[in-house]
Amino acid sequence: MKGENRHIAIIILVLLVFIVILNGVACARLAGIPKVKIDWGGSNARDEVASSLQILILITILSLAPAILIMMTSFTRIIIVLSFLRHAIGTQQIPPNQVLVSFALFLTFLTMYPTFNKVNQSAMKPYMEGSISQKKAIVRAESHMRKFMFRQTREKDLELFLYASDTKRPNSKEDIPTMVLVPSFILSELRTSFTMGFTLFITFVIIDMVVASVLMSIGMFMLPPMMISLPIKIMIFVMVDGWYLVVKSLIFSFN
Repeated sequence: MKGENRHIAIIILVLLVFIVILNGVACARLAGIPKVKIDWGGSNARDEVASSLQILILITILSLAPAILIMMTSFTRIIIVLSFLRHAIGTQQIPPNQVLVSFALFLTFLTMYPTFNKVNQSAMKPYMEGSISQKKAIVRAESHMRKFMFRQTREKDLELFLYASDTKRPNSKEDIPTMVLVPSFILSELRTSFTMGFTLFITFVIIDMVVASVLMSIGMFMLPPMMISLPIKIMIFVMVDGWYLVVKSLIFSFN
């Protein structure tokens, strides 16, 4: 009987969805929604071709924007350290993921503002005004991003990816390809963020160990240490103004 009721419910749900779709189509016909037509053809006008290519490049950049934001900015270090902090305290879902990611994004914009401002002043504005070409604007923007990544990247990581890509030893930073610099920067960011996360984690682990030792010494074996250590860790974190200290350390960790 339960199986039959389940099948009947599924059939009714499918019929309801079908009816909603039919009503939507009928309303669309009555409303007279304009038809969208995409035309694919040649063009002899230079301006039309240039505009089409710019739109295509813009769509491509927008699709890659999340990866660029995560991998070529300070976002990676910030979000990893904040995640370490949440797990170290023991509050698995507090703050929620949306809050952590949003906060990490705002901190990313803050720490990257000097670099973004230089890109805007030297590349974006001249290009929008038509004083420089698109290629020159890309080169200028890339140079500022490379300077930021070089300041955070270890030489050891650069040597690893230079060897992996079979690239000749460069004479200067300008000779290092961007495809080598980006993974080197990411690897350095992972190491730095895990180092900061370990420092946070070990502090709260010590509190857990002290609480567990005290409970065992007084014979309270059945009481989970987490029930006592969690409010203590939250109280200590609030008393020392932990969020301020963590954010301050993150901001000033970038060279």
